[in-house]
Amino acid sequence: MCHGIELTGSRTEPAPRWTLWVRQSHRWLSMAFTLTVVANFVVRARGEPPAWVTYSPLPPLFLLLFSGLCMFALPYAKRWRRTGAPRASA
Repeated sequence: MCHGIELTGSRTEPAPRWTLWVRQSHRWLSMAFTLTVVANFVVRARGEPPAWVTYSPLPPLFLLLFSGLCMFALPYAKRWRRTGAPRASA
């Protein structure tokens, strides 16, 4: 029991190290993205910013996209590995 909710699995497996790394990097990337967006608005309040300030949120945003997609697919990949690959009927 965990806060009144029964866990479905009888055993809990620790998450692989790389999934923890993806989650932690996603958190740090979100902070970097937020800071670049805030900085972008601060600089825009003073006038027209240089192009590098305007486009500075894009690299963290693209990295957030990939890490978010990876985290989205993790439960499906775990289930797929547990049950095995679907077999094509001949």
